Amino acid sequence: MSDADGTWISLFSGGKDSSWALYQALEEGLDVSRLVTVHPTGDSYMYHVPATDLAALAAESTGIPLVDVEPGNFEADAATDSSAQGDDELEPLEAALTDLDEELEGGIAGVTAGAVESEYQTSRIQAMCDRLGCELFAPLWQKDPRELADAMLEAGFEITIIQVAAAGLDESWLGRTLDRDAIEELETVHEEYGVHILGEGGEFETLVVDGPHMDQRIDLEYETEWDGTRGRLRITDAKLQR
Repeated sequence: MSDADGTWISLFSGGKDSSWALYQALEEGLDVSRLVTVHPTGDSYMYHVPATDLAALAAESTGIPLVDVEPGNFEADAATDSSAQGDDELEPLEAALTDLDEELEGGIAGVTAGAVESEYQTSRIQAMCDRLGCELFAPLWQKDPRELADAMLEAGFEITIIQVAAAGLDESWLGRTLDRDAIEELETVHEEYGVHILGEGGEFETLVVDGPHMDQRIDLEYETEWDGTRGRLRITDAKLQR
């Protein structure tokens, strides 16, 4: 369906994992011409959910055009089968990529994704790429989480924690920079509570506010919302440094 000389699409939330996949693709010399952000309105099995509206600022800072995909509300209930929900959530994304494949000169050569260990996500994205006839670039896949975290910091990523939802992570983590001290603390929390060092299971979510792939840093103003077990940043203002 796509041409080997076509362009690349980066699945992008503004979080650290998708941003790292984008950065690695650019480092590899892949021609990334579009970022695609999915905006779930409820809990999602497939996508990074919080503050995806900030992806527009992050995309502006990269200089790569952003395509928004609104899949609707796939919030699960007790009767929802997770496999079926994941398939349903993928349909709007695949439709958007199909349109881009027809619109872009040469079609889509490949898609970047930031999955680390989620077979659930990766198998579905790989199957989608197979149907589109394009490659999948997943540079974080099955890599050591601590080595990935160290590599992100070494490259100059500035990462802010915008949501936490796991035992062992309290309100003090909201708005915290994911620096080396934080990563070392997360290793301790991992040993005690099983929290993934990169938050792969949704234990925490992030926003990359600066990095080598960005021309301008994102400045955030926010309030914290905490219910005793989980919380998030409520962004009151966000802008690019000029």
